[in-house]
Amino acid sequence: MSILSEAQAKAILDKVIAFSTADNTSAVLSGGIGGNVRFARNDISTSGIVDDVQLAVEVAFGKRVGTASINQFDDASLERVVRRAEDLAKLAPENPEYMPPVGKQTYTATDTFSEATAALTAEARAKIAEASILPCRERGLIAAGFLEDGHTFFAHANSNGNFGYQRSTIADYTCTVRTEDGRGSGWVASNVKDVAELDAGTDIQIAMRKAAASVDAKALEPGKYTVILEPAAASGLISFMMNFFDARSADEGRSFLSKQGGGNKIGEQIMDPRVNIYTDPANPTVPAMPWDGDGLPRQRTKIIDAGKVANLQYSRYWASKQGKPETAGWGNTIMEGGTKSTAELIASTERGILVTRTWYIRMVDPQTVLLTGLTRDGTFYIENGQLMYPIKNFRFNESPVIMLNNIDELGRSVRVEDGSMMVPPMKLRDFTFTSLSDAV
Repeated sequence: MSILSEAQAKAILDKVIAFSTADNTSAVLSGGIGGNVRFARNDISTSGIVDDVQLAVEVAFGKRVGTASINQFDDASLERVVRRAEDLAKLAPENPEYMPPVGKQTYTATDTFSEATAALTAEARAKIAEASILPCRERGLIAAGFLEDGHTFFAHANSNGNFGYQRSTIADYTCTVRTEDGRGSGWVASNVKDVAELDAGTDIQIAMRKAAASVDAKALEPGKYTVILEPAAASGLISFMMNFFDARSADEGRSFLSKQGGGNKIGEQIMDPRVNIYTDPANPTVPAMPWDGDGLPRQRTKIIDAGKVANLQYSRYWASKQGKPETAGWGNTIMEGGTKSTAELIASTERGILVTRTWYIRMVDPQTVLLTGLTRDGTFYIENGQLMYPIKNFRFNESPVIMLNNIDELGRSVRVEDGSMMVPPMKLRDFTFTSLSDAV
């Protein structure tokens, strides 16, 4: 029973709500079937299928809250999990920030489901792995990667009459290609809703070319350089920054979006006017669930508009405290770009550095979103519009806020590997590299 229909899910949730004697009750029923295949050293190493369904119940007596979960769904088990949540609530201290469940909502379904992904078989997963492995064997390169796919459902209900149900699918593929001597490395990733859009045979060629081309890397002096960040490289920094678009942390002075003297920077210019970031659950490339974790319906919302802060995320508690309307938490992040590919950005660059990927990113200073991290899996010196030679990887110290004030050009936005973001490749000036790294 890993995938429950809407009627089956509603029947279970209705029973849970009916069993409760609490002032407020919310329940979430979710589950699915996930498959995977892992390969390393040009051979499949593991594969598997996981299926599960979980019910989580939250009840409240006043502001005393208790939660419990279970994966059995007969009537006796459903009543038992409700009683357990109630017992815990009666023992809990009051939560001064507790908000009762939302009232009945209206949701517009988003296109998060693909029949092809839901029907993916072990044989099909093995074929995708094979499409990565065989070209590497033929070229004397070594592939290691992972494909994970999932078909899930999510349903929620509460004692105020709200209910929602939706199915989703996702397929996530990554592959690292190394030269046999370990001196060259390339990487590629693809995250899709519909597995028919995944072409490992084409993707692997990119990783192979970068692995072969990155041998005998030269050292450049650390410093400030013009860089071209591929979407996967840019997304790691942008996603860190988006964690700070929270109204409470800004209002309380804990964020780069805090205003001196109190309040936040909504309406202020903080980035290049070409920066436009928004959220839209109905976006066909990165669709999101129609509701947030509180059950509020999501809608298209501007976050950064022509470089100005347009909106911050308000929790229901903080919206109530600040006298703001309740709005749903964002489900995806879409940064607009231009029309050029990464290759076209390279062709227009006199001198610079191409960064395939950033990783091991850590926070240095939350007040400026100063981050540190490393490049990897293909870093190249650009001269007169050409990739001239591979260079040793760098450690960088950079703030995405400063970065997005130093834009030379933005390319075409694409879905990146976490499946909830669209980010363009970007050409940036004065990107700060602080030291060299011998890792490939």
